[in-house]
Amino acid sequence: MKHEHLARVIIVTLLALVLALPVIGKFLWHLSYPAVLEMHARLPESGGWSPSTITVRSGQPITLRFTSEDVVHGFAIGKLNQPEIEILPGEFVEATLTFSAPGTYTFYCTRWCGPNHWRMRGVINVIGDGSTPTPEPTPLYLVLGIDLDTPHRAEIMPHRMADPQRGAKLKDRLPAYALEHTTYLSNSPASLWMRLRAEPSLQVLNDDDLWDLVAWVWEQHTSPQAIATGQKLYAQNCAACHGETGQGDGVMMRDLSPPPSDNHITTYNGHTRPPDWSDPRQLLGASPALLAGKVTRGGMGTGMPYWGPIFTPEQIDALVAYLYRFAWNALPEHPLKR
Repeated sequence: MKHEHLARVIIVTLLALVLALPVIGKFLWHLSYPAVLEMHARLPESGGWSPSTITVRSGQPITLRFTSEDVVHGFAIGKLNQPEIEILPGEFVEATLTFSAPGTYTFYCTRWCGPNHWRMRGVINVIGDGSTPTPEPTPLYLVLGIDLDTPHRAEIMPHRMADPQRGAKLKDRLPAYALEHTTYLSNSPASLWMRLRAEPSLQVLNDDDLWDLVAWVWEQHTSPQAIATGQKLYAQNCAACHGETGQGDGVMMRDLSPPPSDNHITTYNGHTRPPDWSDPRQLLGASPALLAGKVTRGGMGTGMPYWGPIFTPEQIDALVAYLYRFAWNALPEHPLKR
Protein backbone atom coordinates (compact mmCIF):
# COMPACT_ATOMS: atom_id res chain seq x y z
CA MET A 1 0.00 0.00 0.00
CA LYS A 2 2.82 2.37 0.84
CA HIS A 3 4.41 1.80 -2.59
CA GLU A 4 1.08 2.34 -4.33
CA HIS A 5 0.50 5.56 -2.40
CA LEU A 6 4.02 6.79 -3.22
CA ALA A 7 3.50 6.02 -6.90
CA ARG A 8 0.27 8.01 -6.91
CA VAL A 9 1.99 10.95 -5.23
CA ILE A 10 4.81 10.86 -7.83
CA ILE A 11 2.34 10.71 -10.74
CA VAL A 12 0.25 13.58 -9.36
CA THR A 13 3.42 15.63 -8.76
CA LEU A 14 4.67 15.00 -12.29
CA LEU A 15 1.31 15.98 -13.79
CA ALA A 16 1.28 19.15 -11.73
CA LEU A 17 4.80 20.01 -12.95
CA VAL A 18 3.82 19.41 -16.57
CA LEU A 19 0.80 21.69 -16.19
CA ALA A 20 2.89 24.31 -14.43
CA LEU A 21 5.75 24.32 -16.95
CA PRO A 22 4.30 27.08 -19.18
CA VAL A 23 3.77 29.33 -16.17
CA ILE A 24 7.22 28.54 -14.81
CA GLY A 25 8.74 29.11 -18.24
CA LYS A 26 7.15 32.53 -18.56
CA PHE A 27 8.32 33.43 -15.06
CA LEU A 28 11.89 32.33 -15.77
CA TRP A 29 11.82 34.11 -19.12
CA HIS A 30 10.72 37.30 -17.41
CA LEU A 31 13.53 36.99 -14.88
CA SER A 32 16.22 36.16 -17.45
CA TYR A 33 15.37 38.78 -20.09
CA PRO A 34 16.41 42.36 -19.31
CA ALA A 35 13.71 44.97 -18.89
CA VAL A 36 15.97 47.39 -20.80
CA LEU A 37 18.24 46.19 -23.62
CA GLU A 38 21.06 48.48 -24.71
CA MET A 39 21.47 48.76 -28.47
CA HIS A 40 24.66 50.12 -30.06
CA ALA A 41 24.68 51.42 -33.63
CA ARG A 42 27.90 51.52 -35.64
CA LEU A 43 28.78 51.83 -39.30
CA PRO A 44 28.39 48.44 -41.02
CA GLU A 45 32.16 48.22 -41.49
CA SER A 46 32.50 48.48 -37.69
CA GLY A 47 29.85 45.92 -36.82
CA GLY A 48 26.47 47.53 -37.46
CA TRP A 49 23.85 46.82 -34.78
CA SER A 50 24.85 45.22 -31.50
CA PRO A 51 23.03 43.08 -30.72
CA SER A 52 21.69 42.31 -34.19
CA THR A 53 19.33 39.54 -33.03
CA ILE A 54 16.74 40.00 -30.30
CA THR A 55 14.25 37.47 -28.97
CA VAL A 56 11.11 38.58 -27.16
CA ARG A 57 7.78 37.05 -26.21
CA SER A 58 4.60 38.31 -27.82
CA GLY A 59 2.67 40.61 -25.51
CA GLN A 60 5.70 41.29 -23.32
CA PRO A 61 7.02 44.88 -23.46
CA ILE A 62 10.72 45.42 -24.01
CA THR A 63 12.56 48.71 -23.78
CA LEU A 64 15.46 49.33 -26.17
CA ARG A 65 18.05 51.93 -25.16
CA PHE A 66 19.89 53.20 -28.26
CA THR A 67 23.17 54.99 -28.74
CA SER A 68 25.46 55.59 -31.70
CA GLU A 69 29.21 55.12 -31.54
CA ASP A 70 30.05 57.05 -34.71
CA VAL A 71 27.52 58.92 -36.90
CA VAL A 72 23.79 59.63 -36.85
CA HIS A 73 21.72 56.49 -37.41
CA GLY A 74 18.01 55.77 -37.44
CA PHE A 75 16.02 52.77 -36.21
CA ALA A 76 12.79 51.42 -37.65
CA ILE A 77 11.08 48.04 -37.90
CA GLY A 78 9.85 46.87 -41.27
CA LYS A 79 6.11 46.62 -41.97
CA LEU A 80 5.18 48.33 -38.70
CA ASN A 81 3.52 51.72 -38.68
CA GLN A 82 5.73 53.49 -36.20
CA PRO A 83 7.97 56.57 -36.41
CA GLU A 84 11.68 56.10 -36.86
CA ILE A 85 13.99 56.71 -33.92
CA GLU A 86 16.90 59.10 -34.42
CA ILE A 87 20.11 57.88 -32.78
CA LEU A 88 22.75 60.54 -32.14
CA PRO A 89 26.43 59.85 -31.36
CA GLY A 90 27.14 59.68 -27.66
CA GLU A 91 23.51 60.20 -26.63
CA PHE A 92 20.87 57.73 -25.46
CA VAL A 93 17.23 57.41 -26.45
CA GLU A 94 14.73 54.78 -25.35
CA ALA A 95 11.72 53.14 -26.97
CA THR A 96 9.38 50.52 -25.52
CA LEU A 97 8.02 47.94 -27.96
CA THR A 98 5.30 45.32 -27.60
CA PHE A 99 4.62 42.76 -30.32
CA SER A 100 1.14 41.28 -30.42
CA ALA A 101 1.91 38.45 -32.85
CA PRO A 102 4.78 35.97 -33.16
CA GLY A 103 7.07 36.16 -36.15
CA THR A 104 10.37 37.51 -37.39
CA TYR A 105 10.58 41.29 -37.70
CA THR A 106 13.44 43.02 -39.51
CA PHE A 107 14.84 46.26 -38.13
CA TYR A 108 17.07 48.54 -40.15
CA CYS A 109 18.92 51.85 -40.22
CA THR A 110 16.93 54.67 -41.80
CA ARG A 111 19.81 57.11 -42.29
CA TRP A 112 22.24 56.85 -45.18
CA CYS A 113 25.36 56.51 -43.07
CA GLY A 114 27.70 55.21 -45.82
CA PRO A 115 27.96 53.05 -48.96
CA ASN A 116 27.11 49.90 -47.00
CA HIS A 117 24.25 51.50 -45.10
CA TRP A 118 21.84 48.86 -46.40
CA ARG A 119 23.75 46.16 -44.50
CA MET A 120 22.54 47.59 -41.19
CA ARG A 121 19.80 45.06 -40.66
CA GLY A 122 18.83 42.96 -37.66
CA VAL A 123 15.95 40.72 -36.60
CA ILE A 124 13.56 40.53 -33.68
CA ASN A 125 12.28 37.00 -33.13
CA VAL A 126 8.91 37.16 -31.40
CA ILE A 127 7.81 33.87 -29.87
CA GLY A 128 4.33 33.00 -28.65
CA ASP A 129 2.35 30.18 -27.09
CA GLY A 130 0.83 27.72 -29.52
CA SER A 131 0.56 30.18 -32.41
CA THR A 132 2.58 30.27 -35.59
CA PRO A 133 3.47 33.27 -37.73
CA THR A 134 1.35 33.92 -40.81
CA PRO A 135 3.37 32.72 -43.82
CA GLU A 136 4.40 35.32 -46.36
CA PRO A 137 2.67 35.01 -49.76
CA THR A 138 4.77 33.76 -52.66
CA PRO A 139 6.08 36.76 -54.63
CA LEU A 140 4.33 37.18 -57.97
CA TYR A 141 7.58 37.06 -59.93
CA LEU A 142 8.09 33.49 -58.69
CA VAL A 143 4.50 32.54 -59.49
CA LEU A 144 4.95 33.88 -63.04
CA GLY A 145 8.44 32.39 -63.42
CA ILE A 146 10.09 35.76 -64.14
CA ASP A 147 13.88 35.80 -64.23
CA LEU A 148 14.76 39.04 -62.47
CA ASP A 149 18.30 39.05 -63.83
CA THR A 150 17.41 38.83 -67.52
CA PRO A 151 17.76 42.18 -69.38
CA HIS A 152 14.37 43.75 -69.99
CA ARG A 153 14.99 46.74 -72.25
CA ALA A 154 11.99 47.67 -74.38
CA GLU A 155 12.32 47.01 -78.08
CA ILE A 156 9.48 49.40 -78.95
CA MET A 157 9.55 53.09 -78.03
CA PRO A 158 7.07 55.97 -78.39
CA HIS A 159 7.99 58.75 -80.81
CA ARG A 160 6.72 61.38 -78.41
CA MET A 161 5.90 61.59 -74.72
CA ALA A 162 2.95 59.31 -73.92
CA ASP A 163 -0.03 61.18 -72.47
CA PRO A 164 -2.71 59.31 -70.46
CA GLN A 165 -5.15 62.20 -70.95
CA ARG A 166 -5.03 61.68 -74.69
CA GLY A 167 -5.37 57.97 -74.05
CA ALA A 168 -8.52 58.53 -71.98
CA LYS A 169 -10.29 59.78 -75.12
CA LEU A 170 -9.62 56.41 -76.78
CA LYS A 171 -10.30 54.12 -73.81
CA ASP A 172 -13.60 52.78 -75.22
CA ARG A 173 -11.63 51.07 -77.98
CA LEU A 174 -9.66 48.93 -75.53
CA PRO A 175 -10.32 45.19 -75.32
CA ALA A 176 -11.52 44.03 -71.90
CA TYR A 177 -8.29 42.17 -71.01
CA ALA A 178 -6.28 45.39 -71.23
CA LEU A 179 -7.93 46.72 -68.08
CA GLU A 180 -7.55 43.58 -65.98
CA HIS A 181 -5.18 43.93 -63.03
CA THR A 182 -3.45 40.66 -63.90
CA THR A 183 -2.67 42.09 -67.35
CA TYR A 184 -1.10 45.15 -65.75
CA LEU A 185 0.98 43.11 -63.31
CA SER A 186 2.30 40.58 -65.79
CA ASN A 187 2.98 42.82 -68.80
CA SER A 188 5.49 45.55 -69.40
CA PRO A 189 4.15 48.69 -71.09
CA ALA A 190 6.00 47.63 -74.23
CA SER A 191 4.54 44.10 -74.25
CA LEU A 192 1.00 45.44 -73.74
CA TRP A 193 1.59 47.89 -76.58
CA MET A 194 2.57 44.98 -78.84
CA ARG A 195 -0.57 43.05 -77.86
CA LEU A 196 -2.73 46.05 -78.63
CA ARG A 197 -0.92 46.68 -81.91
CA ALA A 198 -1.96 43.19 -83.01
CA GLU A 199 -5.66 43.85 -82.30
CA PRO A 200 -7.61 44.22 -85.61
CA SER A 201 -9.97 46.72 -84.01
CA LEU A 202 -7.09 49.05 -83.16
CA GLN A 203 -5.41 49.11 -86.56
CA VAL A 204 -6.94 52.53 -87.26
CA LEU A 205 -4.86 54.05 -84.43
CA ASN A 206 -1.27 55.10 -84.98
CA ASP A 207 1.59 53.87 -82.80
CA ASP A 208 1.67 56.88 -80.51
CA ASP A 209 -2.09 56.70 -79.95
CA LEU A 210 -1.51 53.20 -78.60
CA TRP A 211 1.22 54.48 -76.29
CA ASP A 212 -1.25 57.04 -74.95
CA LEU A 213 -3.69 54.20 -74.27
CA VAL A 214 -1.03 52.16 -72.47
CA ALA A 215 -0.10 55.15 -70.33
CA TRP A 216 -3.79 55.57 -69.46
CA VAL A 217 -4.05 51.87 -68.51
CA TRP A 218 -1.07 52.25 -66.19
CA GLU A 219 -2.71 55.24 -64.55
CA GLN A 220 -5.85 53.21 -63.77
CA HIS A 221 -3.92 50.83 -61.53
CA THR A 222 -2.68 53.42 -59.07
CA SER A 223 -3.92 56.57 -57.33
CA PRO A 224 -2.56 59.99 -56.36
CA GLN A 225 -2.27 58.74 -52.77
CA ALA A 226 -0.25 55.70 -53.86
CA ILE A 227 2.03 57.86 -56.03
CA ALA A 228 2.64 60.17 -53.07
CA THR A 229 3.47 57.16 -50.89
CA GLY A 230 5.81 55.76 -53.55
CA GLN A 231 7.53 59.12 -53.98
CA LYS A 232 8.16 59.36 -50.23
CA LEU A 233 9.50 55.81 -50.05
CA TYR A 234 11.75 56.46 -53.04
CA ALA A 235 13.17 59.66 -51.55
CA GLN A 236 13.86 57.98 -48.20
CA ASN A 237 15.22 54.65 -49.37
CA CYS A 238 16.19 54.71 -53.06
CA ALA A 239 17.33 58.17 -54.18
CA ALA A 240 20.72 57.95 -52.47
CA CYS A 241 21.72 55.36 -55.07
CA HIS A 242 19.24 55.73 -57.94
CA GLY A 243 19.27 59.54 -57.86
CA GLU A 244 16.44 62.01 -57.42
CA THR A 245 15.62 61.85 -61.15
CA GLY A 246 16.29 58.12 -61.52
CA GLN A 247 19.50 58.52 -63.49
CA GLY A 248 21.55 56.26 -61.22
CA ASP A 249 23.61 59.19 -59.96
CA GLY A 250 22.68 59.29 -56.27
CA VAL A 251 25.20 60.52 -53.72
CA MET A 252 26.28 56.95 -52.94
CA MET A 253 27.02 56.22 -56.62
CA ARG A 254 28.88 59.30 -57.75
CA ASP A 255 32.29 57.65 -57.57
CA LEU A 256 31.17 55.19 -60.24
CA SER A 257 31.44 55.84 -63.95
CA PRO A 258 28.19 55.54 -65.96
CA PRO A 259 27.26 51.98 -66.96
CA PRO A 260 27.44 50.75 -70.57
CA SER A 261 24.20 51.14 -72.52
CA ASP A 262 23.52 47.39 -72.74
CA ASN A 263 24.04 46.45 -69.09
CA HIS A 264 25.44 47.77 -65.82
CA ILE A 265 28.70 46.20 -64.72
CA THR A 266 30.60 49.11 -63.16
CA THR A 267 31.13 48.35 -59.48
CA TYR A 268 32.48 50.23 -56.49
CA ASN A 269 32.63 48.98 -52.90
CA GLY A 270 30.45 46.02 -53.88
CA HIS A 271 27.88 48.23 -55.59
CA THR A 272 26.76 48.13 -59.19
CA ARG A 273 25.90 51.42 -60.87
CA PRO A 274 22.10 51.49 -61.22
CA PRO A 275 20.55 51.80 -64.69
CA ASP A 276 19.51 55.18 -66.04
CA TRP A 277 15.73 55.30 -65.68
CA SER A 278 15.58 58.57 -67.58
CA ASP A 279 16.07 56.25 -70.57
CA PRO A 280 12.49 54.94 -70.86
CA ARG A 281 13.72 51.70 -72.44
CA GLN A 282 14.67 50.58 -68.94
CA LEU A 283 11.16 50.80 -67.48
CA LEU A 284 8.91 50.40 -70.52
CA GLY A 285 10.35 46.90 -70.88
CA ALA A 286 9.70 45.93 -67.24
CA SER A 287 6.44 44.57 -65.86
CA PRO A 288 5.17 45.63 -62.42
CA ALA A 289 5.70 42.03 -61.24
CA LEU A 290 9.34 42.21 -62.32
CA LEU A 291 9.96 45.57 -60.63
CA ALA A 292 8.19 44.41 -57.46
CA GLY A 293 10.39 41.30 -57.51
CA LYS A 294 13.55 43.37 -57.76
CA VAL A 295 12.42 45.53 -54.84
CA THR A 296 11.45 42.47 -52.80
CA ARG A 297 14.52 40.34 -53.49
CA GLY A 298 17.14 43.01 -54.13
CA GLY A 299 19.84 42.87 -56.76
CA MET A 300 21.96 39.79 -56.34
CA GLY A 301 25.61 40.85 -56.13
CA THR A 302 24.88 44.50 -56.93
CA GLY A 303 24.52 46.10 -53.50
CA MET A 304 20.79 46.63 -54.12
CA PRO A 305 19.05 45.99 -50.76
CA TYR A 306 16.27 43.46 -50.36
CA TRP A 307 13.16 45.32 -49.22
CA GLY A 308 10.79 42.38 -48.86
CA PRO A 309 11.05 42.27 -45.04
CA ILE A 310 10.82 46.07 -44.82
CA PHE A 311 8.00 47.20 -47.10
CA THR A 312 4.42 45.94 -47.05
CA PRO A 313 2.96 44.66 -50.35
CA GLU A 314 0.95 47.89 -50.60
CA GLN A 315 4.10 49.98 -50.19
CA ILE A 316 5.91 47.97 -52.87
CA ASP A 317 2.97 48.47 -55.26
CA ALA A 318 3.04 52.20 -54.56
CA LEU A 319 6.80 52.39 -55.11
CA VAL A 320 6.55 50.51 -58.41
CA ALA A 321 3.75 52.81 -59.59
CA TYR A 322 5.93 55.81 -58.79
CA LEU A 323 8.93 54.36 -60.66
CA TYR A 324 6.97 54.34 -63.91
CA ARG A 325 6.73 58.13 -63.64
CA PHE A 326 10.35 58.20 -64.78
CA ALA A 327 9.33 56.44 -68.00
CA TRP A 328 6.09 58.31 -68.70
CA ASN A 329 7.75 61.68 -68.08
CA ALA A 330 10.63 60.96 -70.46
CA LEU A 331 11.02 61.69 -74.14
CA PRO A 332 12.35 58.99 -76.50
CA GLU A 333 15.79 60.66 -76.56
CA HIS A 334 15.36 60.48 -72.77
CA PRO A 335 15.99 63.84 -71.18
CA LEU A 336 13.50 64.11 -68.34
CA LYS A 337 10.69 66.60 -68.58
CA ARG A 338 11.45 69.46 -66.21
